[in-house]
Amino acid sequence: MTKPLILVTADVKAVDGYNWHAAPSTYLKAVLSGADALPVILPSLGAEMDIDSILDRVDGILATGSRSNVNPQLYGQEASEANGPYDPERDATTLPLLRRAIERGIPVFAICRGMQELNVAFGGSLLTEIQELEGRADHRAPQAEQQDERFRISHPVDVKPGSQLGKVVGENPIEVNSLHRQALGDLGRGLEVEAKAADGTIEAVSVTGSKGYVVATQWHPEYWVASDTPSKKLFQAFGDAARDYAAARKA
Repeated sequence: MTKPLILVTADVKAVDGYNWHAAPSTYLKAVLSGADALPVILPSLGAEMDIDSILDRVDGILATGSRSNVNPQLYGQEASEANGPYDPERDATTLPLLRRAIERGIPVFAICRGMQELNVAFGGSLLTEIQELEGRADHRAPQAEQQDERFRISHPVDVKPGSQLGKVVGENPIEVNSLHRQALGDLGRGLEVEAKAADGTIEAVSVTGSKGYVVATQWHPEYWVASDTPSKKLFQAFGDAARDYAAARKA
């Protein structure tokens, strides 16, 4: 059977006088090995691309994390240098991409910035610099040179019973990593909380009544997909959903 094709969102980076459209290898390898699917990077060219023509050819969407933040102007707040960096070309690409993919029932797995994009795409808001908010823990990455330390498993999350996430990883608390300065604020239309941290930070969401598989996590399962059971299960479930979609599309 032909492996499903997974569209992976891209950051825009200025390097050597060029704008590069790129995605970290950890996501690409997680799609390849964890989901048993083929990753293809989507350039962040916004309205220059025909989104439906692209979606006609793929079986799933992976919205990646990033150092950049969704521009607050997209959810009615002011952008600031302290809250950056921003990536307007990515915003212009991923928000309409996620809305249309979910309308069409294409499987979606959104991670970190990807989960925040999903919320904003459906009219939700974000909380910025949550480590400065009363009662919130510091969810930023540890200061370390080694990636294994930055992405180390660091705290538990409570999984909502009966949730889409619970069907994948089980309904007991699971341990996750944490590398974010922002979190979901007001939920977007149709989004449902699937997991929370002890301080109330929303750690996972789904989309109520969606035609297809949609799971989003604030943590980074792509990094430990080879060794961490919940991470492995999340990518396996995404790959299975993409295979089912591919089979239905071809039929």
